[in-house]
Amino acid sequence: MSAYDFDLLIRAGRVFCAESGLDGPGAVAVKDGRIASSGPGVDGSAAMTYDFPEALVLPGLVDLHAHPARGGSRYGVDPDAHFLSRGVTTVMSQGDAGAGNWPAYRERVIRACRTRVILAINLSIHGESHPGGCFPDLEAADVEACVAAIESAGDAIWGIAANTGPSNPTPPREIMHRALEASERSGKPLLVGTRLSSDWSLDDQLPLLRAGDVVTYCFNDFPESVVKDGRIRPSVRDARERGVLFDIGHGMRSFSFKVAEAAIADGFLPDTISTDQYCRHVGSNPQHDLPRTMSKLIAAGMSERDAFSRVTSRPAEVLGLKGEAGTLRAGASADVAVLRWNEDAPALRDVDGVERPGGCWEPVLAARAGIV
Repeated sequence: MSAYDFDLLIRAGRVFCAESGLDGPGAVAVKDGRIASSGPGVDGSAAMTYDFPEALVLPGLVDLHAHPARGGSRYGVDPDAHFLSRGVTTVMSQGDAGAGNWPAYRERVIRACRTRVILAINLSIHGESHPGGCFPDLEAADVEACVAAIESAGDAIWGIAANTGPSNPTPPREIMHRALEASERSGKPLLVGTRLSSDWSLDDQLPLLRAGDVVTYCFNDFPESVVKDGRIRPSVRDARERGVLFDIGHGMRSFSFKVAEAAIADGFLPDTISTDQYCRHVGSNPQHDLPRTMSKLIAAGMSERDAFSRVTSRPAEVLGLKGEAGTLRAGASADVAVLRWNEDAPALRDVDGVERPGGCWEPVLAARAGIV
């Protein structure tokens, strides 16, 4: 029997958990890989104790759209090295594996990493392994293979990733049609990179999507953006009312301060904030990560509380992990992120080089299932 009350105790000047309503000074106590208690007045002896009087404690961050992989993906980065070290304890892959390489991805990444990794399986049988892109031809969009892989996967596959963006040479309408067919047959939602060029209007794409489907790259500045003439498109509001979700998916091309500020000013907040972090971000200066991406949304007009919830409780709920991840409530997995505000951080920059001042949240410590 341990001589200590807890395995880990983290005290901080601010503890925030949208799911349990915490927001103020307090502590998080961990025992046997689970949250034992959290909030003001939490104290006791612990095998390991940290004090952060000027820092923020959140549930471990949840990145809904990124590229965790260990080989087999032309975009992939090791999640333990590049996500967990930045406060992200749960990350979903946007299509790094397809039906053809899904078993290897499960063994090398999902089962082998400390980071909790979930897959949105690529509609393409190649995943992101083909040098010609996801869909070098229509045969790659193999509905039968995709559905069979999902049926074999259990909870490891959340849904289906389908990108109809301008870089794909295959007919975007057929890709969307096959993605919807695979979704209907498997009962899994879609994570969709919509067509961003004017050959297919967003107004015509959104009515195809259903409640629970996620549109990513939502604050891009391409012709078919969610903002038109400075306001949110009516088709975007209609989609949200039907239950379609909207995700940031920052990446290298998909976050514009102009679009984000217009959308937020028009009362349209993203459902989730994600990085689309991949191999080209390795070694970036400043480092592209989820705390910095979240800080950009705050600079664009979101409140801290709204932003914090969209990197913790809200994406956890979307992924079906409510009560297990994205929360500091007792009994949940002891996934914890500690962030510190850096007033002197490099300016926040969108993909076009537009900058906003204002400081940045930066990672200090992460614990996954109670292990720092």
